[in-house]
Formats: sequence, C-alpha cells, structure tokens
Amino acid sequence: METKQFKAESKRLLDLMINSIYTNKEIFLRELISNASDAMDKLYYQSLTDKNINISKDDLIIKLTADKENSTLTIEDKGIGMSKEELEQNLGTIAQSGSFAFKNENEKKEDVDIIGQFGVGFYSAFMVSKEVEVISKKYGEDKAYKWSSKGADGYTIEETSKDDFGTKIILHMKDDSDEEKYSDFLNEYRIKGIVKRYSDYIRFPIQMDVTKKELKEGSKDEYVDKVETETLNSMIPIWKKKKSEVTDEELNSFYAMKFGDFEKPTKVIRASVEGMLNYDMLVYIPSVMPYDYYTKEFEKGLQLYSNGVLIMEKCKDLLPDYFSFVKGLVDSPDLSLNISREILQQDRQLKTIAKNIEKKIKSELEDMLNKDRDEYVKFFKTFGIQLKFGCYNNFGVDKDKLKDLLMFYSSTEKKLVTLKEYVSRMKEGQDKIYYACGETVDKIDMLPQVEGVKDKGYEILYLTDEIDEFVLQVLVNYEEKEFANVSANDLNLDSEEDKKKIEKLNEDSKDMLTLMQEAIPEVAKVCFTNRLKDHPVCLTSEGAISVEMQKVINALPNNRSIQAKTSLEINENHPITEKLKSLYETDKEALKSYAKILYAQAKLIEGLSIDNPTEISNLICDLISK
Repeated sequence: METKQFKAESKRLLDLMINSIYTNKEIFLRELISNASDAMDKLYYQSLTDKNINISKDDLIIKLTADKENSTLTIEDKGIGMSKEELEQNLGTIAQSGSFAFKNENEKKEDVDIIGQFGVGFYSAFMVSKEVEVISKKYGEDKAYKWSSKGADGYTIEETSKDDFGTKIILHMKDDSDEEKYSDFLNEYRIKGIVKRYSDYIRFPIQMDVTKKELKEGSKDEYVDKVETETLNSMIPIWKKKKSEVTDEELNSFYAMKFGDFEKPTKVIRASVEGMLNYDMLVYIPSVMPYDYYTKEFEKGLQLYSNGVLIMEKCKDLLPDYFSFVKGLVDSPDLSLNISREILQQDRQLKTIAKNIEKKIKSELEDMLNKDRDEYVKFFKTFGIQLKFGCYNNFGVDKDKLKDLLMFYSSTEKKLVTLKEYVSRMKEGQDKIYYACGETVDKIDMLPQVEGVKDKGYEILYLTDEIDEFVLQVLVNYEEKEFANVSANDLNLDSEEDKKKIEKLNEDSKDMLTLMQEAIPEVAKVCFTNRLKDHPVCLTSEGAISVEMQKVINALPNNRSIQAKTSLEINENHPITEKLKSLYETDKEALKSYAKILYAQAKLIEGLSIDNPTEISNLICDLISK
C-alpha cells in the first residue's frame, strides 16, 4: 500500500493544525459535524432532482460514538459519500473542497445550503488526533475506500468494506499530556456540551448512544446501566421559526438558557432580512445590568452563526460600544470564512449587517420611548449612561444618532424628559436650554443659582451623572438652542434695567470688592448679583470648565489638577450686603474674614472641599464670640 504525500499547501496547513492554529481545540467536532451535514445536504439535494435516489430527509442522521477503551471518537453520516478520487481530491489537497465546488456549481439554484468547505475544516481533526481514518462509500457505488493518515508525513487510500453509503471518520485521540487532556473529548457530557454550543441548530439529527442509570426491576435502591440513543441537537433554530409559531415565553426561556440571565428582558428584537445580504437576527435588551459590565472581563458582541453553526461566540464588530449591553445572535449564510471559521474575510458584509442591527436597535428604542414610556424610563435608568458615553466618545461622532434617546430630570416635570420635550415647551423668546449639575436631584434643587432661574419661570435640566455636562458640551446645541449652565457667570437673564442697577452697585463697591478678593485669591473676582433669591452667596464659573467638571476631572486617577475659573457672587438683597458695607467702613480685617467664610460657604454648597477648614472654624468661632 503506497503512502502518498500531501500537496505543499495542505502539508503547511496540516502542520499548523497539529500545532493548534485554533484557539479552542473543541471546535474540531463542530467542523466535522458541519462537513457531515454538507454531505447529507448534497445527497438530499440530488434526491430532489434525481428520481433514482430513494431517500427522505428523515433517513439522514449524524452518529457520534465515543470508545474510551480504544480511545477513538467516530463521526458517521448518511451523506453522499466519496469515491476514491474524491477522497484524494478532498482530503489530499486543501481548497479542493467538495462542498465548495458543489456550491459554485449550484449557486443560482434554490434549496442549496452548504455550511463549510470540506477540505478545510477536516484538517482540524489533527489537533486532537494522532491518526485519522476516513471510510467512505459513495451513494450508488459498490466499492468503499479508506483514507488514513498519521499527520504531515502523508496518507494512504485503500479499498475496504462498508455496508451502507456515507462517511465514517474515526479519530484516534492523542495521548493525554500535562497541557492537554484529549481523553476529555470522549466524555459524553463534554461531547453533548460541544454539540449544544456549536452545532445545536444543524438541521439533521446528531445522535449518540448514552448510558443512563435506571432502577433495576424489582429493586428499590439498585441501579443498572441502560444504553439509549439520544438526539443531542434541537435542529430548528428558534430564530428561524415564524413569529406566529414562537411564544414570548419561549423567547424568554431561550434568552435565559443561552445568555444566563434569568430576569425577563426588556425587549426582544427579531428580524429576517433577505436581499443582497441575507441574515436573521434575534437580540435582547436586558432589564438588568450584567454584574461584570464595567469590568475588564466583560466582552460585548453577538453570537455569530452561519446556517445554524456557531462560528463566533462574541462578535464585537456587530455592536457599537453604546449598545454593548445588547445580547443575542445573528445567523447569515452569506459570510465567507477563513480556515478557522473564526475570522471573517468579508468585512464589508459584516459591517453592513452591523449597521442594520444598529439602526434596528435604535428604532426599537425610539418606538419604546414613544409607545411605552414607563418601560423606556426603566431601561434608561439602567443603561442610559451607556448612551451618554456613546454621544461623548470619539469626539461626538455618534451624537446625532443618540441625542433623541437621552433623558434628564426636569425641574418642572419632576421626572425624566427628553431634549425634544424640553424644547417643545420652552418659553416664548427663550433661546437656551438651562441645566444644573450636582450629585443628586435634591442637592441640585437646593443650589442658590437654581433658585433664581426657577423663580423666573424657566425649566432646568438636572444633571446627576458625571458625564452629563461633558455630553452637553459635545452636543453644543439641540435644535439650534444652546445649552447654558445656570452656574455660569454670563447667564444673562436680567432686564436691561436690572443689569444697569447691578453694574452701578459693583462699580460703587469696587474698592470693597477688590479688598475681599485679595483675601480669597483663588477666585477670579468678587461681585454683587441679583440672580439669587434667598441665598446669600454662590459660586459661578467662567469658560469651558465648570465647577462640576472640575470635580469630575480631578477625581480621575491621572493626577491631573484642573481649576475652574470661579467668581464669588453675593446677593445684593441679602442682609449680609449691608453688613459687608459696614465692615468696609469700620473693620477691614473683619471684612477679609467674612470674605473667607462666605467663600467657604459657597464651596460647601457646591460640594467642594475647604482647603483650610481649621482656619474657617476659628474665624466663625471668633465672630460668634464677639
């Protein structure tokens, strides 16, 4: 019996396989099952056009047999089989795939559905096998042949006997080592798990004889082993069924089983797309945040299938980061794969699918916002911050896609509202969207600056997430209405008469205010204001960095220290104003002490720390004791 050599390309590939080009060795079984499915697809297709082939789809099965004693795993199919020439062509030369050629020949015909390229995936068997035997008998022929190989040194083909048509692949497993335990692949629970994970939706039954414990007849506590034939795969993907055939309960059960989340999802999104690109999608919007969502262990992505065969557990390219909380899968027959089925060759196709998925998710969220407000509010409280990050990231490149999905707490509505809703009820002549920042809604509501703006009848958006103000700066405006921080020193809500009045007061008090500012050089200026109602003082900011942004940036672990350009504003109508004027005439040192105390008060209101609390405490005690 002559040993034949692999072609150069095949030998190089085989070397790679033996040295594990695949990251997960277990996918060898996925490849061989896919090939068996291909072979039965071919036979079934031919039976539709050739009346001499008497076979039904029910006759076509894939049989797995694990023999621990002889350390072999057998994959047997009732497919079309291979002749001697086809064995040599398909298994001796890479890229001479029977499935690939069959698909090319029939690409314009209907009912042709071939998963893989036989000669490519087959070589993955050598990752776990020290010897591979392939016994095949082509349908309609009398002779069977055995192809065998121990690796890159070559292969043999010889005539053999086989009762029925189809192909049997016998894997002689490698010996266990410290790094790999190949005998695990003979464990029926491991085999079941691999089939369930990768090949659950192969449309032919994948069967295996399994041993089950059964109570011995006439005994109460003695069990005997009973061998039963079990079908390991479900065969029909839930996403392939018509919507009318699947209940909400079934979709939710599938979600819990597949993605390990036993909380009912907020939204189930299904779509079946046909045209230039064909695919089915089944995605879920969770109702709770994954426990590891903000850890480095979390991986975004959808499961990617090709005709029911799992080819990627987490295809991150199918989801933008701001929808990374979405779980689900995509199944497309149009994706071309490389030798590992793990890296997609047709990036354009994948990008098209990803773009369509993004549009679909966005559309469904908009629909939820418009038709089921309470459910959307629940969703936004859980995942809204991710949408905000989506607006802010990459210099706001995606802001226009997401801005209408954002929500902020309203000072007048006392609930979350959208920017569109805010703008729709703006006062006549109002040209800005007013907002205020703080740790909580209650704390923001007590800010002195907020009180004055509310008193003038304006709605204010309360921003409580650290990223909120950064998002608004990226948005710049909404429907040509600019955003304005109520704590900015150029808010400009006064009438011309009020402006002139306060300008005159500040001009007349210039020397006094300058003296106060010398006592607290951290502020850019000290001035009187008419923006406050009952509060004595407030801090306002000037420029791009607000007080709240200063807190956020300085809290980051990058050792950066940024200071907002602030002003101390004193309520002209508060009794403290007359006290300050009196001190300027009688006790300038006391005036400086008052300036420090007022500044400390303003910082505490803003949630800022006091640099020298002991000094402020002593000053207050001195004033109290007088």
